[in-house]
Amino acid sequence: MHPDSARELKARILDRLPSAPVVASDAGTDAPWPWVAVGLTPAGPSGARVAVRLQRDGDRALLPDLGRAAAAEVEIRVIGPVRALSWPTPEELQRRVRPLRPGLSVAHTDVTAGTLGGFVRIAGGRAILSNNHVLAASDAARPGDAVLQPGPADGGVPGDRVASLTAFQRFVEGRPNLVDAAVALLDPGVDTCPRDLPGGPLGGPVVATTDVDPDEAVEKVGRTTGHTRGVVTAVEVDAVAVQYDAPSSPQGVHRFDDQIEIQGAGGFSAGGDSGSVIWRSRDRAPLALLFAGSTTGGVDGSGVTFANPLATVLRLLGGEWLSG
Repeated sequence: MHPDSARELKARILDRLPSAPVVASDAGTDAPWPWVAVGLTPAGPSGARVAVRLQRDGDRALLPDLGRAAAAEVEIRVIGPVRALSWPTPEELQRRVRPLRPGLSVAHTDVTAGTLGGFVRIAGGRAILSNNHVLAASDAARPGDAVLQPGPADGGVPGDRVASLTAFQRFVEGRPNLVDAAVALLDPGVDTCPRDLPGGPLGGPVVATTDVDPDEAVEKVGRTTGHTRGVVTAVEVDAVAVQYDAPSSPQGVHRFDDQIEIQGAGGFSAGGDSGSVIWRSRDRAPLALLFAGSTTGGVDGSGVTFANPLATVLRLLGGEWLSG
């Protein structure tokens, strides 16, 4: 199917989904519906299919009857709940490290731990880039709050302060979010080494949102799983419902549009990797900001990862990516 036709089919599916959450009779909890994310996945050299991701197999009942021909162009996978990845797991990147570098444990004082994704220039200074739910406690924090390295779950204490929360994109209710992102200006005297990444420094400009292609090989370094490799398996993914442990909404769920889906053999990410910057393997260009994922589903059952396009993150926060 031509990509434009796949986008039209994606829009048809989204238009026919329930417009408001309802409670699933088989969920066993008050989990809100719909748990249906819809994007594009490659099909052949220049074609595309519609990628549909479900929390439960029973969620198939939410999908509209598209007819046999259209249904053949839809790839459906059950991936389980999608959660913000901020849970602690002991690993090498969780200790106190100076100078700061991408991949280290970092968090607001009221958060467990996430990942220092990279560095940006904002308001004339250097700042840490990560997620709202890592640096801003899912909207509960205030500008000026302390950011620790390592995060509290990894033993971080007030003396480990490295930055102050500067800006974050607040979550919104009633319409889709685009990013889960925040920045924190570095304290005076805190040294950084942005180039200290597996394989060397990142190169090239940030990948434009329109240039993120399915089938791209990608990499990241995160606080929990370290350096991993994966493949972009869907782009322009809308209606991704993400559960947050520290809810900033009545149901603890926020929905996201225009996201990137990534999968890797054995799992691309795990809890605590939130905030990792993902780069394109072929030219090491920064591409996306990891923020959530599931632990089941995917090609080998190891789960899928979702990320915000980095170009969108920088545009909304008013930051400039620093690669060196």
